[in-house]
Amino acid sequence: MARPRWRFNTAYRINPRLQAGFEYNPVVGEILPTINWVLQTETETTPMISFGTSSDRIGTPEGNHAYYVSMAKSLHGLRAAPYVSMSYSEFKRGFEFPFGVNFSLAPQWDLLSMNDGRHTHLLLTYKQENYNVTLMLAWMKRPGLSIGWAW
Repeated sequence: MARPRWRFNTAYRINPRLQAGFEYNPVVGEILPTINWVLQTETETTPMISFGTSSDRIGTPEGNHAYYVSMAKSLHGLRAAPYVSMSYSEFKRGFEFPFGVNFSLAPQWDLLSMNDGRHTHLLLTYKQENYNVTLMLAWMKRPGLSIGWAW
């Protein structure tokens, strides 16, 4: 399968809860829209709830979208934030149930252990105000790198 060796994303924050953009996979010349809408922000007693769409899971063929709703809640005493999702996969033509936990290792370091509904991945992120660098272990065997910045 030709994807997703390289992927470029751009997003515009329309307001604090809504962002829209595009995802580009140059290997197959694919451009797909992305949207993320935070329906409810996290409070002391309620989880964050978001809805969105992006390309389907890592490793699915080009042109397939996923539509998801996710809930996350910080566990402050543990410096962890578990999440669960329900995602409709155009590729599978059915639902998947991604889940994971983001661990705050230090103010600038996070470790995300996640399962996309079929495969497990690890992501170690170094973050600063205007950029971040993530080392990935996709499928727990393929290394990857993500670099993000904002202006």
